[in-house]
Amino acid sequence: MASPPPHQSPPEPTPKVDGAGKPPIVLVETAFLASTATLLWLLNFYFPIGPIFRIFFPLPVALIYLRWGQRAGWMTALVSGLLLSVLMGPSRSILFVVPYGIMGVQLGACWRRRTGWLMSISLGALLDSIGVFFRFGLTSLLLGEDLWAYLMARIRDLAEWIFIQLGILAEPNLFIIQILAISLVFFSSFVYLFVVHLVALLMFERLGNPIPKAPPWVDTLLDL
Repeated sequence: MASPPPHQSPPEPTPKVDGAGKPPIVLVETAFLASTATLLWLLNFYFPIGPIFRIFFPLPVALIYLRWGQRAGWMTALVSGLLLSVLMGPSRSILFVVPYGIMGVQLGACWRRRTGWLMSISLGALLDSIGVFFRFGLTSLLLGEDLWAYLMARIRDLAEWIFIQLGILAEPNLFIIQILAISLVFFSSFVYLFVVHLVALLMFERLGNPIPKAPPWVDTLLDL
């Protein structure tokens, strides 16, 4: 008489994936971090407390890019823009996507490829500077006034006053003033991206997705 076949355990179920071949956790994290980016923008708009919230604007998009790649990063940026478009209107939504949504994708791509700090900060500063000029252009279009020309006129008045106080008889050239203004915008953007890198260095290490190693002088600064 033949012995009964040994009991066989059922095969383990394979994890479900979405239509793009990704596990559902990707969709969950994309939605969660897109909501986080949207909430940070809303808090900064209704409860402005200086540049604190602004430091975190690109980080949710950069984090999802680090964890799941390019497609998830772009989806997070676009979903954040759509949520803000519903909550605040298209004009304010586009001010988040340009530059912070795109900047998050750029930072995530640089950090995933282990790009050096100088390159990632420089590219991010360029995007942030473009965002500043884009904000001026969009606001000028909506208001029907050239805000950049108005700002240049005010800076020129300030420069003339400084020249008078210093006893300088020369009149400040508007072209030189514009070059100085653009340089100051890029410099402030460079400092902003450096602070973003410092925050990401401290946060993402604890989240298990570290960014590239900081230059030695940054480690010395942090030790101090």
